[in-house]
Amino acid sequence: LVEHQMNEVFSLEFGQNVINLPLEDSANIVHGNALRVDWEDVVSKEKLSYIIGNPPFIGQSLQSPDQKDELKLIFNDIKGSGILDYVCCWFYKASFFIQDTSIQVSFVSTNSITQGEQVSVLFGALIHDHNIFINFAHRTFNWSNKAKGNAAVHVIIIGFAAFSKDNKTIYDYDHIKGDPTKINVTRINPYLVEGGSVLIPKRSKPISDVPKVKRGNSAYDGGHLILHTKIEYEEFIKAEPAAAKYVKSLIGAREFLNNGSRWCLWLLNASPSDLKSLPFVLSRIKKVKEFRLNSKGQETKKYASTPSLFRDKNNPNSYIVIPRVSSVRRKYIPFGFFDGNSIVADSCLFAPDASIYDFGILSSLIHMSWVNCISGRLKSDYRYSKDIVYNNFPFPKNPSEKQTHKVESSAQAVLDTRANYPNSSLADLYDPLTMPPDLVKAHNALDKAVDQCYHKKPFANERERIEFLFELYEEYTAPLFEKK
Repeated sequence: LVEHQMNEVFSLEFGQNVINLPLEDSANIVHGNALRVDWEDVVSKEKLSYIIGNPPFIGQSLQSPDQKDELKLIFNDIKGSGILDYVCCWFYKASFFIQDTSIQVSFVSTNSITQGEQVSVLFGALIHDHNIFINFAHRTFNWSNKAKGNAAVHVIIIGFAAFSKDNKTIYDYDHIKGDPTKINVTRINPYLVEGGSVLIPKRSKPISDVPKVKRGNSAYDGGHLILHTKIEYEEFIKAEPAAAKYVKSLIGAREFLNNGSRWCLWLLNASPSDLKSLPFVLSRIKKVKEFRLNSKGQETKKYASTPSLFRDKNNPNSYIVIPRVSSVRRKYIPFGFFDGNSIVADSCLFAPDASIYDFGILSSLIHMSWVNCISGRLKSDYRYSKDIVYNNFPFPKNPSEKQTHKVESSAQAVLDTRANYPNSSLADLYDPLTMPPDLVKAHNALDKAVDQCYHKKPFANERERIEFLFELYEEYTAPLFEKK
């Protein structure tokens, strides 16, 4: 096929037709399901040097029943394998096939297999079960082909084998388009960064001494404890003004990022006599009870006994809000402070009683380097996870009082600059096309202050930051492993 394509190029260039069809040398093409056939029936290991391919990219939620069965067949019920992308089957089958050989493998894949929860499941099996080494890798780049209807996707290329090469190569793309930078390294980890084969697990507690992040409040109410619009809020307060003391602002990711407004009935401390005196509130509570009793979910049903309350009852005096999903277009994920007059919804995470210093670290470029490398994705957007991203993030080790103060003052400057634009949403303020120059300047100053808490010399790029963070992560977690 390639010979024919080059003949066509030659003909266009030199005006001479070159036709060699049919080609004399033919490939041995086997039509079948690559996950169900024995690869050695196709070609003997002794005759094989390389396996290359572009397996299908099908996420866990999009897999057909047959594909889910094939994933179970390949991974043989390895714990957690149900979350894996279909493409992972080729990596695992190839790693099993090449044992005790010099065969090298290279596959194109969506970058999702090197992000979020999938990494520890897939590469835990490849590294620990089959002693696989990554010998070269192309980090994320934008890729498309000429197939009809083919959409561009963010992909990686991983070259691996059951032996380690002394000289390994990472191809790093600073921009979505353009040629990569070639980096010679001695080790490549599953996140396609120079370093040992570290795997970032789900962790219930932070590895640093920082506030514990929690998920926002789920209502399980059928919408009856929530006032969804300003009109609904105003009409409710007008009809039942005595209920105003039980109405709080509800902060979800959409409201937080887009200057939206919702409210909720927060009845945690309401007495039975108070509720009896509020017929409109009581009517909503009755609907919540009916919704929960009629739910198919057993967990929802059990909350029918407390219909006046959200399922979750978290209302700290102050906290940092973290949207669980944020656009990958943003250089920084916007974070923000709220007090007890607002209830955080489950589309956000929150860090109770966090400080301005904590806010500064989370709002920095070095934290975003970690997010970009470690977090999962929803489509292409960041999916910020407390168990993987936050709890595993290595905060600065023993910063000096001077360094801490510099981060605090720089973080406050970011908040003050944002306050200069009361009519602009955070989505607008952090859009790369509309981010105000003074906010850019404030974040640059914060980045510098945070970097100095980690490293005396400035980091040259994101790759240097993430390599440093992996080293610090291994240092922080080494005692945890030793205790086992």
